[in-house]
Amino acid sequence: MKFVLFVEGHTERKALPEFLKRWLDARLPQKVGIKIVRFEGWRDYDGESAKKVELNLGGKVGADVIAGIGLLDLYGPTFYPADKTTAAARYEWAKAHLEKKVGHERFRQHFAVHETEAWLLADPTILPGAVSKALPGKSHQPETVNFNEPPAKLLERLYKEKLGRSYKKLIDGANLFAELSPDVAQAKCPYLRRLLQDMLVLAQAAMA
Repeated sequence: MKFVLFVEGHTERKALPEFLKRWLDARLPQKVGIKIVRFEGWRDYDGESAKKVELNLGGKVGADVIAGIGLLDLYGPTFYPADKTTAAARYEWAKAHLEKKVGHERFRQHFAVHETEAWLLADPTILPGAVSKALPGKSHQPETVNFNEPPAKLLERLYKEKLGRSYKKLIDGANLFAELSPDVAQAKCPYLRRLLQDMLVLAQAAMA
């Protein structure tokens, strides 16, 4: 049995399946698989998700699929209505928007608030020492590192200032996710916890 995870970038494709499975497999009677379907950014995701969800969840292809899980960064898309300015308002609006657009009973939309790199900030000990020491106070609640300087841009700035090099999302991000404990991350990131709990309940129901 497996989930199909619909994502928008290469970092998510490379790093997230193992990260999510570490948390899920420890709580389930059998291990689950995670298949990645990647889009070319959020616009491609917004336009093509319904088609790709049906291709992966429909018919015989989707027979062993527990659910399709969409995961986008909250930071990036520009489809939010003008009155949706807070993270909570944008999350709920976009979740409803995409779930309605996809229109599949086994599809759930989630968001990383404000980017998946927020989860890395949950455990400063996995970051290079100089970068860890320079983190702003708000990083103690990683999902509050917001639209003004979202987590990946914060890491990019600190890597350049403290290490003299760029933060490489695909290489550095994947290596950091391999070290990150999902238990530590979900304890500090309520929206990540919401994603994990949703996947757990869906898997438990499918295995019952």
